[in-house]
Amino acid sequence: MLQKSSNAVFSSSSESSSFFAFRPSHSLLPPPTPLSLRFFSMTADDDHPHHRKLHLRHSSTSSFKLLNPVLACGASPDSHQTSSSLRNDDGSPVHGLSESIVGVLGGGQLGRMLCQAASKMAIKVMVLDPSENCPASALAYDHMVGSFDDSATVQEFAKRCGVLTVEIEHVDVATLERLEQQGVDCEPRASTIRIIQDKYLQKVHFSQHAIPLPEFMEIDDLEGAKRAGDLFGYPLMIKSKRLAYDGRGNAVAKSEEELPSAVSALGGFGRGLYVEKWAPFVKELAVIVARGRDNSILCYPVVETIHKENICHIVKAPADVPWKIRKLANDVAYKAISSLEGAGVFAVELFLTKDGQILLNEVAPRPHNSGHHTIESCYTSQFEQHLRAVVGLPLGDPSMKTPAAIMYNLLGEDEGEPGFKMAHQLIARALEIPGATVHWYDKPEMRKQRKMGHITLVGPSMGVVEARLNSMLKEEVSENQNEVSPRVGIIMGSDSDLPVMKDAARILDMFGVSCEVRIVSAHRTPELMFSYASSARERGIQVIIAGAGGAAHLPGE
Repeated sequence: MLQKSSNAVFSSSSESSSFFAFRPSHSLLPPPTPLSLRFFSMTADDDHPHHRKLHLRHSSTSSFKLLNPVLACGASPDSHQTSSSLRNDDGSPVHGLSESIVGVLGGGQLGRMLCQAASKMAIKVMVLDPSENCPASALAYDHMVGSFDDSATVQEFAKRCGVLTVEIEHVDVATLERLEQQGVDCEPRASTIRIIQDKYLQKVHFSQHAIPLPEFMEIDDLEGAKRAGDLFGYPLMIKSKRLAYDGRGNAVAKSEEELPSAVSALGGFGRGLYVEKWAPFVKELAVIVARGRDNSILCYPVVETIHKENICHIVKAPADVPWKIRKLANDVAYKAISSLEGAGVFAVELFLTKDGQILLNEVAPRPHNSGHHTIESCYTSQFEQHLRAVVGLPLGDPSMKTPAAIMYNLLGEDEGEPGFKMAHQLIARALEIPGATVHWYDKPEMRKQRKMGHITLVGPSMGVVEARLNSMLKEEVSENQNEVSPRVGIIMGSDSDLPVMKDAARILDMFGVSCEVRIVSAHRTPELMFSYASSARERGIQVIIAGAGGAAHLPGE
C-alpha cells in the first residue's frame, strides 16, 4: 500500500501472490499498452572501410553523406515490422535484417558490446560520446565526438540515425522529449528515461504501481535526515537522486552522529537526496527483461549479483534460489517493466530478504553488467536482444545454453601501469581456464575500481565453474572441489519433488558418485527438457534419474 505523509514517506506492500510469471497476475495494474509475456527458466568484427569520426565542431556545416541507406529518424514503430515486404522510404526493399542506423547515446563498454553484437547481424551502430577513444569508437559504424547530454549535439546526432537508444541513462531527456514530438524514434521512450534517471522519481513511480520496495523518503535538511533515522532506524541508506551508479551516490549512516558526514560525502542537500530504510537482504538478485515493439516481454533467468565496494563484482547464473523465489523475482521484474514505455533491454535489480520477500532496488533502461554473462551462456545475448527490440525484429530465446556461468568483473586494482600489469596477469591465467572468455574494453586509462573488462566462465555445473574461478584467482581449492563432471543427472518437475529426490543425491554421495540436481518442467519448458536430455551424453552424464513430470516426458534417442 502506498503511503504518503508531509515528509513524503513511501512504502509498498510486500505481499505478492505466488503464480507463474508467464501468466500475468490479475493483481497487475494495466500496462500502458497490451503486453504478452513468455518466461524462460534455467536449465572479429566486420571491417569498416568507411569508418569515420564526426566532430561536433564540423557538424553544423558538414556536407557529410552516408554511403549506405538510412531510414528517416522520424520513422514510426510500424516501419520496423519484420516482413518479407519491408521497404525503405524510397520504396526499395530492405536487404538483410535492418538498414536502419541505430544511434546510441554513449560509447562505453555497453556501446562496444552492442557494436560487437550488431556486426553479426550487419546492423549499423553509430555512437555519440565525448571521448575520442571511447571503448565503442573502434567498432562503431560511426562515432560522433560530442556530449550526449548537450541538446544541440543530440539533435544533430539524431538526424543521422534511424532509431535512437541509450547505453547510459544520464542524458538530456528534455531534448529526447522534443525529438519525440518531432517524430524521432526513441527506444525506450523519453518518459521512461526521465523516470529512471531520477532514482527518487523512480521509487515514487514503482510505488504507485504496487511494486514492493524498501521504504523511502525525501530529505531536504539535517532535521529531515534525523526524522528519517527516527522513522526507519539505523543503518540508514542515503542516496543521491541523480547521477548515481557503480557505487557513486550512495552513503550509509550507521548512527545519527554519522548523518552530517554521509550527507557531505554525497555533495550536500543541494544535490538532491533521499533515504531508504535498510533492506535486510540475504542475496542481491537481478533479472534482465526484454521488451519488443509489439510489447511482448521475455525474462532471462534470475541471477545472483555479488558486489565489491558497491560495484558489481561477480554474477552467478542461474541464481541458487528456490523455484518460488525465481517466480516471484520474475513477477516483480515483469510488473516493473510493464509500467514503463518503449522497447529494449532493461535490468531489474532486486533484494531477497531473509523472510523470502523480493524488493525492487532499481531499474536500468539498457543492457547491464548483470547480463554480460549472456554473451556466452544464453542463446540470445542481452546486446543482440536490445538491438532486436529497438529495430523491431522478433525477440530471441533468452534461455541458457549452458548449465552454469559466472561473470567476473575486471576492476582496476591500482592506478596506471601497475593496474594494467595486475589485470593482464589475471587475464593470462584466465586464458588457461576451460570455458573462460575474456572481454577487454580497451579503455586508455586505468583507475582503481574502474570497470576495465570482464571474464565469463561456463561449465557443466556451478560447482565446477566456481572451482575454475578459484583456480583463476589462485585461491586455495580443496580436493573435493575438483573439476569432475557429474555422472548422474537428477531432474524433477518442481521443487516440491525435492524432498523425495534429494535422497537419491544423498545415496549417490555415499558411494562417491558425482551428480547434479536440476528442476526442469516438461510441461512448462518441454524444449529445455529435450535440450537437457540430448546434451547429457556429451556432458558426461551416464544415468538420468527423473521424477514426477520428468519421468513421464523424458525424451529418448
